[in-house]
Amino acid sequence: MELDADNAVRSAAQDAAGLVAAMPRLVLEARKIAASVYHGLHGRRRAGSGENFWQYRRFVDGEPSARVDWRRSARDDHLYVREREWEAAHTVWIWPDLSASMVFASPLVWETKRDRALIVAFALAELLVKGGERVGIPGVMRPSASRRIVEKMAESLVHASSLPQSLPPSFSPSPLAEVVLLGDLWSPTQEVVESLAGLAASGAHGHVVQVCDPAEETFPFSGRVEFREPESGTLLTIGRAETVREDYIERVARHRAIIRREAERRTWSFLVHRTDRPASELLLALHARMAGGASALPPMPSGAPEIEDASDERGAHAGEHPAGEHPAGDTRATAAAGGHAS
Repeated sequence: MELDADNAVRSAAQDAAGLVAAMPRLVLEARKIAASVYHGLHGRRRAGSGENFWQYRRFVDGEPSARVDWRRSARDDHLYVREREWEAAHTVWIWPDLSASMVFASPLVWETKRDRALIVAFALAELLVKGGERVGIPGVMRPSASRRIVEKMAESLVHASSLPQSLPPSFSPSPLAEVVLLGDLWSPTQEVVESLAGLAASGAHGHVVQVCDPAEETFPFSGRVEFREPESGTLLTIGRAETVREDYIERVARHRAIIRREAERRTWSFLVHRTDRPASELLLALHARMAGGASALPPMPSGAPEIEDASDERGAHAGEHPAGEHPAGDTRATAAAGGHAS
């Protein structure tokens, strides 16, 4: 199979121009998906009319135990504090990776990873604001509960001095805040782990989503293939690409296993979302986790697969090479660049 890197990965200038041109479509798509998910949720009542997950937040160590709502907490393994809606509103920081490696779409899909990450980020923000939360983008947009949150986010990104890169800038979210990372996570494993550690140090809860093209999962290359690292332009030529497929897949799994382990150590969730699956699946999964469990949502449609979690726990460690000469986790030259027979 041939994947043309020249068509799949564009220059930074083209990326920025393409983002501006794509924004109206992405905003409309996000609103449509958010509306569909919002109206599909069962039991969502406005504050004051009964129990509503937006009236609850997880108990934070150090708070008086008298604040725990034991009736609500009995439903799952977490402790919850009940608050009036105006008290419960907190900040959710959403980080959509818009780096060059995200501007990739293999012939197996029609949407780039960047577009999928933005659609989910916008749609999630729409749902959160409807529920009384504030949403911000670290280093790009201050937290806001504007009814025009999607447009506000889009405008902030378009006018940002630089597009969000693979990992968010170092900052300390409040202990009651939540952080959502949406990106391909092809940065070196240690960089991802250090970023997670910094974000979680304050006690903030979070969700890490690896957005992947299906070609990055299956490595469908054969013959002599030239790969281009999208962010540096570095070229890597492999004489018989099919011979490294098994090693590549194994090392990507190790990279994921490390990230998942580090996320779960901090009680953060970790998901893998492929761009050949509906964006609504990821939105539902994130919404369920932020609601305190999948029981807060209606069941998935019959036949719809669950969002895939990383599953390879084999002695993973940083510094191994997924394919060619690249360290574990720094798979951008192979996973995100695409390739073509030469």
